[in-house]
Amino acid sequence: MSDDKKLPTRAEDFSAWYNELVLKAELADYSPVRGCMVIRPDGYGIWERMQLALDQMFKATGHRNAYFPLFIPESFLKKEASHVEGFAPELAVVTHGGGSKLEEPLVVRPTSETIIYHMFAKWLQSYRDLPFLYNQWANVVRWEMRTRLFLRTTEFLWQEGHTAHATHDEAELETRQMLDVYRSFMEGWMAMPVITGQKTDSERFAGALRTFSCEAMMQDNRALQAGTSHNLGQNFSKAFDLTFQTEDGGIAHAWNTSWGVSTRMIGGLVMTHGDDNGLQIPPKLAPIEVVIVPIWKTDEERATVFELAHRVKAEISGRERGLVGRVTAHVDDRIGIKPGAKYFHWELKGIPIRMEIGPRDVAANQCVLVRRDVKGKNVVSLDGVLDTIHAMLDTMQNDMFAAAIARREANSHRGDITYERFKEIMDGPGGFVYAGWNGDPAVEAQVKEETKATIRCIPDPEFRSPVAPTRCMVTGEPAKYEVIWAKAY
Repeated sequence: MSDDKKLPTRAEDFSAWYNELVLKAELADYSPVRGCMVIRPDGYGIWERMQLALDQMFKATGHRNAYFPLFIPESFLKKEASHVEGFAPELAVVTHGGGSKLEEPLVVRPTSETIIYHMFAKWLQSYRDLPFLYNQWANVVRWEMRTRLFLRTTEFLWQEGHTAHATHDEAELETRQMLDVYRSFMEGWMAMPVITGQKTDSERFAGALRTFSCEAMMQDNRALQAGTSHNLGQNFSKAFDLTFQTEDGGIAHAWNTSWGVSTRMIGGLVMTHGDDNGLQIPPKLAPIEVVIVPIWKTDEERATVFELAHRVKAEISGRERGLVGRVTAHVDDRIGIKPGAKYFHWELKGIPIRMEIGPRDVAANQCVLVRRDVKGKNVVSLDGVLDTIHAMLDTMQNDMFAAAIARREANSHRGDITYERFKEIMDGPGGFVYAGWNGDPAVEAQVKEETKATIRCIPDPEFRSPVAPTRCMVTGEPAKYEVIWAKAY
């Protein structure tokens, strides 16, 4: 392997490792428009599988897909004061169209609460119409100053769910349900463990009553906010006159929620599972699950192993396998490239299983299977090889999740942690610090200013420490909450 093909190691420079891996694995590339990216087929293939799984989860919980315009009248954003204040620095605004100045500027969608609740107000009449359970797959634009492929770009792809309910409790139930859907997807499909909990007031979504999030730990021990779910209360309903006739004949404002995840999850997948040799894609999200590499020396051997390789591909691609459908296999029958170079190529791309077939394997009706995560060659019979592959993929999916949990817990800090010790952790290895907080936003702001760490969430009960901290880490006052601190992307 020549040096120009090597990735920087994670230990040397995690940020450079990430950027180079995204580029060299051909997930994405830089666009000529500053801050934007081109998602290449290998990256988009992962996004397609994410969409497939999530879309079925959304529909199983009663949501339907719709589409709303990219352009939003500027006046719409001004109707909800905290919302426009929160997004003002990130807005892209269109002032001219068709060669002339527009009567009202149009904002390029940063999120769709305003235009969706405007339409909800037009459609909603009676309590009998509720709940409204909508989702849209779309792109959004937020004018970011410092960008990084997948993690933070000016334009990105996402889904945004928007709902309307008759009561606060129904909206709260919806908010928590969709947070659980996200967690189920991230852990079951991405093999990325997350902690769920409520955001502090300073970190909540602009215009929301409460915000909940999924927080994951990357391999550099920084946190990634992987998804959010918001109880919007009645703020947008009052701004857009979203009312309905109640069962007793009165008029009430609806209660709203919104929730979303984006192509940022691809960045999370890379940073959770990648190694110094390249990507490691969880099998459920791999656009190609098995790559078949024929090995030969003579033209006669080439014809024989090619014939078997393509026959095996057809056989293992012929049976359904759960939600993801058939096993997707690819035969690397490129000529003039040595097997070792092919191994390096597919290892970089993170394909879960490599199958090697040479002349001896043809004679013995066997093949060699190599898992991307643990390496090691396994000689297996071609009789029943699909069942072997299925079992190997399932084991790999589970092992990747277990490894990620172990890594997170090894870098989580609990107990009676002083502020000085906290600073040492943030200046050093980083990680998740579980500590007491007195609930004062000024203390939260102080820690952020002094250490660059933020409160990721007030964790849900199942994630809290067995013995809750009793004192605020900073002031020593009685703790109102146990919170998780970390530096974050």
